[in-house]
Amino acid sequence: MSKVKLETIWQHEKVLPYILNELKQKIDNITVVEKIYLFGSRAKIPVEDWHRLDGKDWDIIVQAKFKLTNTHIWTTGRNYHIDLYVVSEEQAIKLLQNTGKTLELFPFNELEEFIKT
Repeated sequence: MSKVKLETIWQHEKVLPYILNELKQKIDNITVVEKIYLFGSRAKIPVEDWHRLDGKDWDIIVQAKFKLTNTHIWTTGRNYHIDLYVVSEEQAIKLLQNTGKTLELFPFNELEEFIKT
């Protein structure tokens, strides 16, 4: 986290387009992305309060045809930090049972009204 600009970590207008476009495309080149979930702090509090999450990372589960390892290479060189898990449907079900509240970002986007494209 020392290389991260803490003031930009929580900014949804920068991070969400990356997750839903660029990062999804990178994963789709290897395996089909079936679903994307947000969990952790951002899934637990309303979007309008995300400004309070300065310094918090993004917690993302990507459900794909098969699990990918070493996914941290897709989040380096950014001004924000993402905890990224690319897992199979079976693994996603297990993870989602233990994460508490989640928000689906793809294919149904529960945050659609907040994303400005």
